[in-house]
Amino acid sequence: MPKQFDLLIFDWDGTLMDSAGVIVDSIQRACEDIGLAVPSERNARQIIGLGLIQALQTLLPDLPEGEYPRLVERYRHHYLGRDADIPLFADVPEGIRALQDSGFTLAVATGKSRVGLTRALETSGLGAHFAATRCADQTHSKPHPAMVLELVDELAADPARTLVIGDTSHDLLMASNAGVASLGVTYGAHEAGDLHPHAPLALMDSFAEVHAWLMANA
Repeated sequence: MPKQFDLLIFDWDGTLMDSAGVIVDSIQRACEDIGLAVPSERNARQIIGLGLIQALQTLLPDLPEGEYPRLVERYRHHYLGRDADIPLFADVPEGIRALQDSGFTLAVATGKSRVGLTRALETSGLGAHFAATRCADQTHSKPHPAMVLELVDELAADPARTLVIGDTSHDLLMASNAGVASLGVTYGAHEAGDLHPHAPLALMDSFAEVHAWLMANA
């Protein structure tokens, strides 16, 4: 079938990198460190994809404002000690290379900080495959459409030929708010039931399925 999309915008954590478990554990340990009740895994997973401060404010809305910096520091302490060892999902390196070789323009829109994404792109070896990136500390956090709209503008892309691929409702709502199509993945932070309401074109259970779907349908 004729090619439908030119620009593919990928989320990072939970879509390309298998980091959701480490993020949840780091949030829970950070809460323990400052004497807070430990959130459930389900609740901690629900805020993955947002910028860090927004995520913690959403998870713990009653925390005094002055306590968020302490919580951020403890989260980073636990996460940064392990992030260099977090693997990409199976088939991601080969799949990303093949998509670029097939003529797609690739980009990243992530809740990570610029420093965090730069480190992840370097350690994963994927940096050269992405034409542009946006992080939560550069612009509005998801689900605001700014990341998508800025990437579309920077890369002179057509929104009608742009596709967002992500594992959370925040990713898919960002795509909807930007007026672009989305593809959901069920192997990351959010469950299929969280993704269905945002009308993705399809839901994929592995990155191999993502790659196959994109090659056949995108």
